[in-house]
This record gives sequence, C-alpha cells and structure tokens, in this order.
Amino acid sequence: MQTNRLLTQEEIETRLADCPGWVYRQEENCLHKVLIFKDFITAFAVMAQVAMWAEKLNHHPDWMNVYNRLEIRLNTHDLGGVSFLDFELLARIEESVAQRANLEAWRI
Repeated sequence: MQTNRLLTQEEIETRLADCPGWVYRQEENCLHKVLIFKDFITAFAVMAQVAMWAEKLNHHPDWMNVYNRLEIRLNTHDLGGVSFLDFELLARIEESVAQRANLEAWRI
C-alpha cells in the first residue's frame, strides 16, 4: 500500500470512476454509498466481514444499519479528508459484498 496522504478532488474522482455506486460528498468530505441487502442477516454478515478488514487496516467506516439497509461513509479523520486508506477499505467492502452469493445490493 502507498504512503497514506490526502487525495485531491481530481484523484478522488478518477478513482471513483472504477467504483460503481460510490460518490464523493464534498460537503462531508467523504466517500459514500448506500447498500440494500436481501435481509438483515446478509447485511450483518457483510458488516462482520468488513469489521475484520477495518481492524486489520486500523481504519474504520462510519456506517449506519437499519434492517437490510447499510449506509457507509469513508474518510480519514486523522488527515481531515479522503485518503488512499479510504480507497483500500472501499475495495475490501466491495470484495465483502461480492462474496455474499445470496445478496442483491444496489445504490439508492
């Protein structure tokens, strides 16, 4: 992994081009995505897997779960914005979602 640093808005937008459903929220200075799962247990399974990655990376998402809906915000609090580490965790989140064979997720 690269040395962590804040990314410019141009770098963020370039990287987001390969991240369907993720958006940059300038007013919150974060990456954002909402996922809707088949049911609560599927949402929770994805969250549990992401939690393991978050611990390994020592980088934790801001997220909110209500039943089958998971809202995720990523930014690097220590640096005050979006960094390489946010995109590393984003990739792990996408892997975790893809591994759930019985889920259907989409951005709303």
